[in-house]
Amino acid sequence: MPKSGHWLLPAFPSPLPVIRALPALLVLLLAACSSDYKGQQCPGEIQTLSGQSQGVTQAMIIDRFSSFSVALPDLKLDSGPLQSSDRQLYIPSATTQDGWLAQRISDHRFAIINAPKDQAITFTCP
Repeated sequence: MPKSGHWLLPAFPSPLPVIRALPALLVLLLAACSSDYKGQQCPGEIQTLSGQSQGVTQAMIIDRFSSFSVALPDLKLDSGPLQSSDRQLYIPSATTQDGWLAQRISDHRFAIINAPKDQAITFTCP
């Protein structure tokens, strides 16, 4: 021990390389999180709430895990955050700003329901 009373500390590597790499890592992380997924075209079956067929349609479905969007030729809906107290027992669903009930039935099936219009559309994506 030196007589000055100072202990010799071990030499630590300089944090400068890590600090220099941090902006590049942040840009890479942001690029990975903001993918350019454009969705997929999915056929849909239009029915009344009592189950009578009213035809078929096509929509662009953008699935974002905790929400999804539906783009029909004359209607665009965003589900908002889907809620379910138990995903094993209850279908995750949300009410859109336009008053539609949006449901994720499975990984490849989505439904939008409008009770006042007596209309339900179920989409099955490939």
